[in-house]
Amino acid sequence: MRVPDRDYAHHYLTHLNYYRLGAYWLSFESDHHTHTFSSGTHFDDVVSLYVFDRELRLLVMDAIERLEVSIRTQWAYHLAYEHGPHAYLDQSVFKSSFNYARCISHVEEELGRSKEVFVSHYREKYTEPQLPPIWAVVEVMSLGQLSKWVSGLTRGKDRQAIAAIYEIDEVVLTSFLHHLTIVRNICAHHGRLWNRRVGFQARIPKKPKLLNQSLNLQQPKQLYNTLVLLQHFMNVISPGHHWQARLVELLKKHSIVNIEAMGFPKGWQDRPIWAGIRIIKGR
Repeated sequence: MRVPDRDYAHHYLTHLNYYRLGAYWLSFESDHHTHTFSSGTHFDDVVSLYVFDRELRLLVMDAIERLEVSIRTQWAYHLAYEHGPHAYLDQSVFKSSFNYARCISHVEEELGRSKEVFVSHYREKYTEPQLPPIWAVVEVMSLGQLSKWVSGLTRGKDRQAIAAIYEIDEVVLTSFLHHLTIVRNICAHHGRLWNRRVGFQARIPKKPKLLNQSLNLQQPKQLYNTLVLLQHFMNVISPGHHWQARLVELLKKHSIVNIEAMGFPKGWQDRPIWAGIRIIKGR
């Protein structure tokens, strides 16, 4: 590896764990056993890839935040409308396989730790029931907890009513929430994301047809499909947003990045989700 500016390299290695940065220069090695780099590899190239991954995590987290807030809203609204303001306290609303006792315990723990004004207000004003209504409780749930509460609903039509807002099937929604829980944890702990294969993959949606056509069915475990699904949700939640443009700009800014390692297929920008074609149910 060429290191033309040793002071520059020393600065980065002072603030970045050598082992952390080492994960990024693996892709530049021609022989990992001997740690031989491909001809022309610069230290700056490694730093550029690291910076790209950091900016990618922030962009992905932005989309996940919007999706999480939206799902919280839809889950609470639907259950309150169908089963009452304290629907989550009715164990019959959830599957027998759903670990209700553990999940309700997590809610109680989060409420006990919460310093939110709405939690304090409820405690001061009400004595029964002891726990707040569903639209308040959902605000203290983590994405991982929310994913379990959504997938744990007994009635398929409850899950589908929520999924229909996003024009997808409930099986895709629940699996994608599980998948995003893992992705979010990677981002939150500053882990490498760009060429990572997440252990649990979301189900491939067959409908809408144009969404299916936008995915890379040959490399379903790569990050590209996660980005496609996030873009689909963003189109529903925040139409007219600039998330897609920011992603494209990020890829252009760091042209050294091998996007094929992320699962981007050739001609990906011509696929419906990126070409600006409105994907709606049935298309």
